[in-house]
Amino acid sequence: MKKIYTAIILFILSFQSTFSQTDYFFPGDSFDPQIPSPEEFLGYPIGEWHTRYDLIVKYFEKLDAVSDQASLKTIGYTHEHRPKIILTITSAENMANLEEIRLKQLQLADPSQGKPDVSAMPAIIHLGYGVHGNEPSSAEAAMLSAYWLLASQSDLAKRVREGAVVHFDPTVNPDGRDRHSLWADSNKGFPPVADPLDREHNEAWPGGRTNHYWFDLNRDWLPLAHPESQAKIKWYHQWYPNVTTDFHEMGTNSTYFFEPTKPYGSENPVVPRKNYDDINPRFAKYFSKYMDEIQSLYWTKEVFDNSYPGYGSTYPDIHGGLGLVFETASSRGHVQDSQRGEITFAFTIRNHVVNSLATLEASMDNREYMHDYLREFFESALLQGSMDPAKNYVFGDEFDESRSRLFIKFLKHHQIKVYENTSDFQTGGFSFKKGKSWIVPTNQAQYRMVRTMFEYEKEFADSVFYDASAWTMAGAFGMPFAASGSAKLGDEVTETSLPTFEYPTGKAYAYLIDWSDYYAPKMLFEMQKAGIHVEVVNRSFTATTQDGETEFGAGTLMVPLGFQKMSNQEVQEKLKEIASKTHQKVFAVQTGMNVSGIDLGSNLVGEVKKPKILMVVGSGVNSYEAGEIWHLMDMQIGMPITKINSDMLGRVNLFDYSTLILPTGNYSSQSESFTNHLKDWVNRGGTVISMKTNVLWLNRIGITKESELEFEEAPEPSELPFEVRRDYEGAKEVGGSIYMAKLDLTHPIAYGYHRETMPVYRNSSLFMAPSKNKYLTPIRYTENPHLGGYINDQNLEKLKQSASVIISLSGRGRVINFFDSPNFRGAWFGTNKLFFNAIFFGSMMD
Repeated sequence: MKKIYTAIILFILSFQSTFSQTDYFFPGDSFDPQIPSPEEFLGYPIGEWHTRYDLIVKYFEKLDAVSDQASLKTIGYTHEHRPKIILTITSAENMANLEEIRLKQLQLADPSQGKPDVSAMPAIIHLGYGVHGNEPSSAEAAMLSAYWLLASQSDLAKRVREGAVVHFDPTVNPDGRDRHSLWADSNKGFPPVADPLDREHNEAWPGGRTNHYWFDLNRDWLPLAHPESQAKIKWYHQWYPNVTTDFHEMGTNSTYFFEPTKPYGSENPVVPRKNYDDINPRFAKYFSKYMDEIQSLYWTKEVFDNSYPGYGSTYPDIHGGLGLVFETASSRGHVQDSQRGEITFAFTIRNHVVNSLATLEASMDNREYMHDYLREFFESALLQGSMDPAKNYVFGDEFDESRSRLFIKFLKHHQIKVYENTSDFQTGGFSFKKGKSWIVPTNQAQYRMVRTMFEYEKEFADSVFYDASAWTMAGAFGMPFAASGSAKLGDEVTETSLPTFEYPTGKAYAYLIDWSDYYAPKMLFEMQKAGIHVEVVNRSFTATTQDGETEFGAGTLMVPLGFQKMSNQEVQEKLKEIASKTHQKVFAVQTGMNVSGIDLGSNLVGEVKKPKILMVVGSGVNSYEAGEIWHLMDMQIGMPITKINSDMLGRVNLFDYSTLILPTGNYSSQSESFTNHLKDWVNRGGTVISMKTNVLWLNRIGITKESELEFEEAPEPSELPFEVRRDYEGAKEVGGSIYMAKLDLTHPIAYGYHRETMPVYRNSSLFMAPSKNKYLTPIRYTENPHLGGYINDQNLEKLKQSASVIISLSGRGRVINFFDSPNFRGAWFGTNKLFFNAIFFGSMMD
């Protein structure tokens, strides 16, 4: 009897919980009982816990299993091997014809094909959630929204199922989400604690916002540095959705934000005005209606921008769709106090659920309109591209074929057509050679993305940016490029594999590897790992190789066969294997006497020691910058580096390492015993790679003696209106822009480079004077450095007089100070080698 009574009570409680959940999220709706709700499947009400990603996947698998109107597909995997999934929901009839529907959508987006009858085409809607792992409400909303669309018996749900194909991406960033979910659930109180100071609401470093390598994936739709984004973009170009959502969270004391974003100042220059002036306001009426119904506060037209192409809400705008960003006040846990009372997790979830439904209704009501716009977008792109005076962009680095081919592969990921260059010619101050350069015509459907890749923007309607104000990817890759109306197109490039070379046969005195190629550092590390003794030639020379007389620059690697611990045959076999793996050409020489320049036994030739690297991470350290370095070393070189938390530095013996990397951070809390140890280690020959403002701390503890630039500031107004304070002060920041820098090509920091100038990325307002030692500022800015992005006039004048890289000597050691961002967002392939050089050749920079 007791068991029966208990079962009845549990049933009643379960029924009440289900009823209250349904009533809270979907008041008045009825649902198909054959479709399990998230609560029924998970065993707890949505909002009571942060749902693990594997359970979200399993719930979507369940929906796929129980309904012929749902289909689940894995499109890729994260760094931590979590599956990236898309759940598609549509009618059974549409599902049976899904491939035909997809091909029709692609036909609509291709102006070279006839326009299909849009009146018979379903809307293609992509509901994307959870790009920031510690903004967890959206993934919970994804489950509820998918359940509603599949199970609701409402007229709207039936209309959407019949007239749309809806794709759900529940979490763009599964790795970050699970990191945050574990934190929130592990620190949850019973009852939950609303105090913002509680541990639950304050994640440990680096937090769950970012992915495995601490990158913000909401900036990666353009650079495509990570598998999550690569899979997403590949999928995106298979569908060209009419509408794409991007759900976020913001500060607890805020309310809810939806588009339109800030007019003009935050808008992307290549997106048609129709998107901002017509389509966004059309959809905003639906969002306001749904939010009014639940009496939830909201705002529009402020702060958040649509300018950077790498946002999940901007990339669709550059592809004929509508990208929509939503931001809800965050509980950052299960419940948190705010200025309006307690914000619950369920409340934040409901805000996103109602706007998911509003998006579906708006998309259905504007179905044909959005289809027409998709066609109009690509037709106008083709027309504008045909009239662009640039006609073609020619690019290519004749000295670095790997980097050139990486750029081609990148362009093709974004569906940009690339062609072979059929002749040698000069334009824009560059020489382009047949077989070493390529052409991107403006007359193509992806014209607006072509502009994104090759144009530098300097003029802006605003002076305050939420994010980067420059993103010219040809500059990021360090590509020599120029517009050319006379370039003649060869065959379209279809293969994007890295170069291959024939390995030299026969006996050799030594082997040489040119340092110019992007993957030469990877080959160096692989040789060192294999136990091959490697030296570096620190001056340019000409040697006789299997190709005849061959010129080599400073930084060329040499493998002398007379100084190896293994046999010549073993060296040859290992070198051949490594060269194939890293796509490097190996040159054989039969003598140490060169045709010109220094000989191979010169005192200007010396061993390259295998680096052992320690990088500081943890509290106080910029996780983005640390992640960029970690990702660079893992992905591009395959070199393990030791990451140590900042609070453990007092326990480390620096003499076990050759190089200490200090990402930008606050190191002022380090003990005196550690700073003394650091000074001793540097003075005895250690190398510090220091980023940006760290130089000020190194100055204070007596390791460096560099100076901030002295500059006579323009007088400030004596008074200004209170309401302009944020804009006025914000305009003083250098938030992310591109400049031309000048290299000392004889300095080891510039080994592998062949041109005296190169684009660099700066997102710091620190301006350091050049070194007092005239030899130790190997990179500074040109007289007119501004290439793209926003900078005010006063900061530009400061920049012209300041240093990009300074080498600071201390005893037998040195500090290599970077004031720009050579590894920014995993996209700046053109400046990565500066960082590689600091690692491998740092000990030679004094």
